[in-house]
Amino acid sequence: DSPEASPSVVFEKIERCNPNLLQILLESISGLDVDTDFTVELIPERNVAVATFIRSIDTKEFVKKCSQHKRVREFKMTVRLLESTQTIKAENLPDSISTDYLTVYFENARNGGGAVSDVQLFPEENSAIITFCDHKGNT
Repeated sequence: DSPEASPSVVFEKIERCNPNLLQILLESISGLDVDTDFTVELIPERNVAVATFIRSIDTKEFVKKCSQHKRVREFKMTVRLLESTQTIKAENLPDSISTDYLTVYFENARNGGGAVSDVQLFPEENSAIITFCDHKGNT
């Protein structure tokens, strides 16, 4: 792991906080603007949201602020840094996609990639699991 903190923060148990309210709450706590300074991705299957900061901030301090915030506590949400992983899932892929194409695409530095060790295609789901040699290549 690198000493630098993840630019992404996970909010768990978000069912009591609708998406618009969550964005406003995060703007209020961070002092930043959604879409300009950070994005929020909802993962309803997991009852989770992930805020990824475009603007560089101290995410460890942000997690601490959120955990102590009155509204976050009222909604009974938990907050943590998104851990590094060597595997990602790519979805909504075209039917004609190949493992070679995905390997080259995700190894391209312009796409934030790194060395790929494995690609598993799931044509019935139009998805793939890409495994990197190092967690730094999965941005």
